[in-house]
Amino acid sequence: MHKFFVSPENVFDKKVMITDRDELNHFKVLHIKKGENIVVSDGIGNDYRVEVVEINEKYVTASILSVLQPVKASVDITLYQALPKSAKMDLIVQKCTELGINSIVPVITERVVVKWDDSSGKLVRWRRIAYESSKQCRRSTVPYIHEPMAFEDVLESIKSYDIFFLPHEAENIVHLKDIMRKGKSFKKVGILIGPEGGFSDGEVTRAVQSGACPVTLGPRVLRTETAGFVTVSLIMYEMGDIG
Repeated sequence: MHKFFVSPENVFDKKVMITDRDELNHFKVLHIKKGENIVVSDGIGNDYRVEVVEINEKYVTASILSVLQPVKASVDITLYQALPKSAKMDLIVQKCTELGINSIVPVITERVVVKWDDSSGKLVRWRRIAYESSKQCRRSTVPYIHEPMAFEDVLESIKSYDIFFLPHEAENIVHLKDIMRKGKSFKKVGILIGPEGGFSDGEVTRAVQSGACPVTLGPRVLRTETAGFVTVSLIMYEMGDIG
C-alpha cells in the first residue's frame, strides 16, 4: 500500500488532506484513483489507513478508516557524522534512515577535508533523501538532518545521552555489543563517527573526557560511510529492532 506524508494540521475531523506539491505529484504518478486505500503519516509518529474521496490539482482528501501501529524504533539514535567527501553523505543519510535513526548531525572536525558551503543545496538534498527513504521503508517519522556542527559543540551535547559511542580503531577491548547488553534500558543513544582521516588524538581525548565511550566494531577498519550504519545496525539488533 502506497505511503504519503502530511503535516499534523492536515489531519482533522477523521479526514486527511494531502497538499504538498511533491506528494501530489507522486500521487499523480502512481495513478491512484478515488476509492483506493493508502497509508498517510503525519510525520510525528501517527499512521492512518485512509480511503481517497476527492482528487483535484490542489489537494487530495481522504477519510480515515483506521489508526495503524506506527513503524518506529524502540531507541532514539542520533548520528554525529564527520563530513565526508563527495556524495558519501547521501548514502549515509539514506541507509541510516532505513535503519530507523532519529536524527543526523554533520560535524566539522580537524581532519574534515570538505569546506562547508551550502550554495549547492546539500542540506536540502539530504533532507529530501531522508524524506524519500522514510516513505520507501514505511517509517512513521522522518529523521531530522541538522545543519553542520563544530566538534566542540558536539562535546557539549554528549551528557544529554544515556550512552554516547565513539567507534575508534585504537580501541580493541571494549565492544559495542557488550555495552549494549549491559544497558538494555538505553533510550537515547549518540554516535560520533570520524572523517576519512580519522579523529586527531586530541579530539579523542576531549571526547572521552566529555563522556564519550570508545568502542571497537571489530578487527577491520571501516570507511567513514560504512561505520555509521554498521554502528546503528548493531544497536538496533541488540535492542531487538532488526534481526
